Amino acid sequence: MNDPIRVLLVDDQELIRLGFRLSLEADADIAVVGEASDGQEGLDLARELKPDVVIMDVRMPRLDGIAATARIVDELPSARVLVVTTFDLDEYAFGALEAGASGFLLKDATSAQLVAAVRSVHRGDAILSPRATRLLIEAHAMRAPQPRMVEPTNLTPRERDVLLAVGRGLNNTEIAAELFLSESTVKTHVGRLLTKLDARDRVHLVILTHRSGLVH
Repeated sequence: MNDPIRVLLVDDQELIRLGFRLSLEADADIAVVGEASDGQEGLDLARELKPDVVIMDVRMPRLDGIAATARIVDELPSARVLVVTTFDLDEYAFGALEAGASGFLLKDATSAQLVAAVRSVHRGDAILSPRATRLLIEAHAMRAPQPRMVEPTNLTPRERDVLLAVGRGLNNTEIAAELFLSESTVKTHVGRLLTKLDARDRVHLVILTHRSGLVH
């Protein structure tokens, strides 16, 4: 039997943490290894516990979720951060994604959605719907201008097709259907894209496609 997915909860609302814990620990393959009530405590516990997934609130005292996410991603590259927010329009959540989080999770998510999100980010997928992708890019474009990247030239035609689909916010199942590929083949292509483009995760790929002008 595989080891359970180790989860750290970081939220300043105790009832939110309790609800998440009860939902997650109903599944034998997920274990909540710690709880923190602010970003600094979350960072300290992440360093100590080395969780697989961190469920991170954004607006917290002492150290907010954006700063905590950036530190955790930098110091613990194997950990995946899942941002929890009340609204998917939350500009702070966008900041956390750019800091390295692997996706959004709304606080009113069902238990099944929460468990599915933890499993998805643990295996390296991003929790980012096409709508959230558009909002992320729009929010990104409204900030200070970013230097335009040169379109990557080291990709095969099929890798470029997959990259364009990722940039539009499609998941592996949707990409497989659109390009008439198996999901395992799509996953292989995404892995190669991450390596070739030196991207930390799927969210980073989305940002890179827009900065290079591949997707508008």
